[in-house]
Amino acid sequence: MATITECRDALDRLSDGLARADDGVRGAAALDRTLSCHVTDLDTTFTGRLADGRIRVDSTLSGPPPAKAQIRLSMAGDDLVAMVDGELNFAKAWASGRVRLEAGFRDLLRLRSLL
Repeated sequence: MATITECRDALDRLSDGLARADDGVRGAAALDRTLSCHVTDLDTTFTGRLADGRIRVDSTLSGPPPAKAQIRLSMAGDDLVAMVDGELNFAKAWASGRVRLEAGFRDLLRLRSLL
């Protein structure tokens, strides 16, 4: 099982990858939205912001997200690490229910190119 530190590192690597991505992916991630990532098996939530094509984690909290972020992710820690490492396909994990992504319709349309 992935640790909180490994999950936080995975989010940092994801942020770095978004910042280095080509224009199409970077454009899709160029939203300015609040973000939460609930790691279900650790019952830990990372909250922050997706802005300027990067993910900024502001806090790590116990339990589910205390407030509804504009973009909400929920998954097991191992799945988060595996996705960032390229070992788990996000679209397949999302379709199978291993990963939950909730956002407004327009945000989902923009984020689909990241899938």
